[in-house]
Amino acid sequence: MENRNGLAVDVEVTQASGTAEREAACSMVERLKGKKHRTMGADKGYDATEFADDLRELNITPHIAQRKRSKSMDGRTTRHQGYAISQRKRKRVEEIFGWAKTVGLIRKAKLRGIANIDWLFTMSIAVFNLVRMRNMEAEA
Repeated sequence: MENRNGLAVDVEVTQASGTAEREAACSMVERLKGKKHRTMGADKGYDATEFADDLRELNITPHIAQRKRSKSMDGRTTRHQGYAISQRKRKRVEEIFGWAKTVGLIRKAKLRGIANIDWLFTMSIAVFNLVRMRNMEAEA
């Protein structure tokens, strides 16, 4: 999700494992175009030193919520105002998942298999973006 308008930028469906979300996040970041320096906000589930190091290698500043006694984030990142903004904005991604579950047919998918679920999830998120853009235009 991008922070400015709350639109989903990329989605990926994977088989559940202990590290699937972090691996998917890295692969989605690699697909971003351009060499511009970026930041990425994430919740405590992503607080792993290896993940933060992988993001730094990809020229992404990790803005990861910290667990107690965390060593993945230090004062170089957390002292900046951008870190606090990312931590507030990252919660908006839950709006996307909530919409996909209640309106986008994701809660009880009638399809089986990763490829089919990936198609359904991608389509659902695309529709979310269209609805979000319509609502943003109506607000303007």
